[in-house]
Amino acid sequence: MSPLAQVSDAYGQRFAEFAFEPAFTAAVDQHVADLRTRLATDTAPLEPTPPDAAVLTDYTLGFLDALAETGWREPVGHDYAVCRLTAISWLARRHDLA
Repeated sequence: MSPLAQVSDAYGQRFAEFAFEPAFTAAVDQHVADLRTRLATDTAPLEPTPPDAAVLTDYTLGFLDALAETGWREPVGHDYAVCRLTAISWLARRHDLA
């Protein structure tokens, strides 16, 4: 299973929290915007283009490696990593990359 599929399966379940956690929704939205900016290959189109699957996969692998190196464990709530992984999941599902 690809890293994008793994993250999408694991963190896509958190989308249900958007309905009752507006702060989490806003944080994930900010992470999506940041990822679009970091991974963009074009210049500010009116409609954001989908991220390249290979580039998003490489980013995801690097992010997961960094989490593993620090010994990160998923908390009950929402920390930076949960928001970032949920944003990766959202992008992968939104653009059918997983």
